[in-house]
Amino acid sequence: MVSQRSTIKQIGISLLTGFIVLCVPASVSAQNDAAGSVESLTLTQCIDYALKSQPAVNQAQIGVRVAKTTNAINLSGWLPQVNAGATATHYNTLPTTFISDSAGPSLPTHSGIVNTIIPQLSASQTIFNPQLLYAAHSARLYVKEAEQIMDSAKINAVVTVSKAFYNLLLTLEQINVLKEDTARLDRNVMDTYHQFVGGIVDETDYEEAVITLNNSLVQLKQQIENVAPNYATLKQLMGYPPEKQFNVAFDTLQMMQEIMFDTAQKLDYENRIEYKLVKTFKELQHQQTSYYDLAFLPTASVYYNYYYEYENNTSTSIFDKAYPYSYFGLSLNIPLFTGFARLENIHKSKLQEDILNWQQVNVKSQIFTDYSTALANYKSNLYNWKMMNDNRTRAKNVYRIVSLQYKEGIVAYLNMIVAESNLIASEIGYTNALFQLLSSKIDVQKAMGVIPYNQ
Repeated sequence: MVSQRSTIKQIGISLLTGFIVLCVPASVSAQNDAAGSVESLTLTQCIDYALKSQPAVNQAQIGVRVAKTTNAINLSGWLPQVNAGATATHYNTLPTTFISDSAGPSLPTHSGIVNTIIPQLSASQTIFNPQLLYAAHSARLYVKEAEQIMDSAKINAVVTVSKAFYNLLLTLEQINVLKEDTARLDRNVMDTYHQFVGGIVDETDYEEAVITLNNSLVQLKQQIENVAPNYATLKQLMGYPPEKQFNVAFDTLQMMQEIMFDTAQKLDYENRIEYKLVKTFKELQHQQTSYYDLAFLPTASVYYNYYYEYENNTSTSIFDKAYPYSYFGLSLNIPLFTGFARLENIHKSKLQEDILNWQQVNVKSQIFTDYSTALANYKSNLYNWKMMNDNRTRAKNVYRIVSLQYKEGIVAYLNMIVAESNLIASEIGYTNALFQLLSSKIDVQKAMGVIPYNQ
């Protein structure tokens, strides 16, 4: 009798625990939905939000504007340069000069004006400058590089948000599976209890039923606790405010339609953003080499200076009269010898081009490795998903038959435990296989450079 009471008490506690675990998430969701404060976002909406709000994407977009602004600064040297200034001079002692006298020796005397103020306006226009020529030729490449970096950030946003979304869905689906499992085990415990009271089964069936239920409750609790960090990860990758809440929405039928991928497509290295970036780096380095090749050319510019000079020995009368003058000219600077710096710069730049050539070879090899690995994983996961789907169907059928046999007293409860374990394993395995397949498809798309990221 004591053992029976203890068992019944344990069953009651387990059932109460299961009820609380199952009802708390549902009540929270109902409160949020009733308040109307929680929106539901699909994967496409999450990606669109990330492409607008993710910090990395916005930083890359600012990088494009920075590149354009930098080009404007570098090319401003082609425009006229106009400067204004002024100098003010006061002599404590005027300079000494010597006046020749045919009748005798030269005589020293002080000459000049005590106070002088000279406003100045100067203008110059570059005619030719190798550095400005390099800036003009490389401007589009710097913008192209920044845009490719932005594209890379968008691709990473699509990939990481998609995988985080699938990981969250996996947790939610596992919770649904474990809820169904717990509900079945709950009924099994009650059925076993009544069979024990009726003398159909012995006490060990009670214990096995409670142990199985408790194990399921533990797994369910673990997955429920994983929801919050999974949401936090998705919010971070989206750039979503941490204090705001949202639910994920998905169409199971559409998800099934999206798992397939044409594995017969040919790998095109030109589609990968990493390959494009290396090619842009090579173009920029080649422009640098061309600049050093032309660095022997002269720098030529014209200039014009205008002065409006005020002079007077009395400070209070200095602005009474002005003595303006102006001139213009041509400036030419020819680098005759720079200590072989130009030749060494050419040699260094060509070596850097060689480094980039080898980097391109390495990137191409890495892309092929990524593609081969991703494609193999996708094919393996696709086969695994099909097998898990078949296992799930069979496990459901086996559990249905064994459950009927157990209720008729044909088989022992151990058969029920085995059937239940196989059913749970197959359902969890199917869920894992599905989302592994979806994630591996993302990897294949990334490896082939066909991730859609433009809004």
